[in-house]
Amino acid sequence: MKRLLITALLCVCTGAILAQEKPKSSRDTLVVITTDTLKKNKKNRIMIEFGKKDTSDNDTSKREFKPSSKFSAQFTLARVDLGLSTYTDNGSFTLSPQNANLERETWKSSNFGLEVFQMGYRFNSHFKVYLAAGLDWNHMRLKENITFQKKQPMLTALTETIDFKKNRFSSQYLRVPLSFQLRSKDDHKGDRFNFVFGPEVGFLLNGKIKQVSNERGKEKFKDDYNFNPFRYGAFARLGYGGMGIYAKYYMNDVFADGQGPAEFKNLSFGLMFGF
Repeated sequence: MKRLLITALLCVCTGAILAQEKPKSSRDTLVVITTDTLKKNKKNRIMIEFGKKDTSDNDTSKREFKPSSKFSAQFTLARVDLGLSTYTDNGSFTLSPQNANLERETWKSSNFGLEVFQMGYRFNSHFKVYLAAGLDWNHMRLKENITFQKKQPMLTALTETIDFKKNRFSSQYLRVPLSFQLRSKDDHKGDRFNFVFGPEVGFLLNGKIKQVSNERGKEKFKDDYNFNPFRYGAFARLGYGGMGIYAKYYMNDVFADGQGPAEFKNLSFGLMFGF
């Protein structure tokens, strides 16, 4: 809230300076910060718009803000991903014997992510480019009764005598995608087809192990677990209205160079909500 107030104050000052520089103009350039409630999608967002206030009418109650820039920036909740997370070992979906510790339960290894901020430029009603920021989690549900060790120079697994009910090995990243959006015209329902694609980079926030057993109950451990501190890849999204499907592939290894299996890469796909 403090940051928003400071930003609003700066915008007011900017508007005052511009007004002083152009005293004879009948239109003042403004930066307007608004909280917009979208009834259709049932979500709130804070938007920054660049435009002009129409002062041609003497009645001040009828003066309106008219956006004049195709640039936008907003806090939002969008592109919520819910899907499966799988991995390739030297190009194969079958793990090599030396990487058997990373064997997973396929339908319980998941990907979850969302975006909370975006800024972009709309060229026309069908094409837009925007940069976003959000969070992304990948959860490996391990089959083996092992515990990866913290603060090791190489990914190291300790074999346990406990039969874990849940043994989840996770990573959390800050994701920053650059999106190129193509969309159709509105149909009779007011919805559109959307196709979005582009590159994405990620910055490691943490790694985590969550285990559940009768002997120890619930346990959680945090470390970087030799995950790659920086990842890069590409994504594609296709949908209609507020729903769709997505796929993401990261081109560098899941684990840092020399600290885990080489040529071990991540592929995620599933359902997406909120274009």
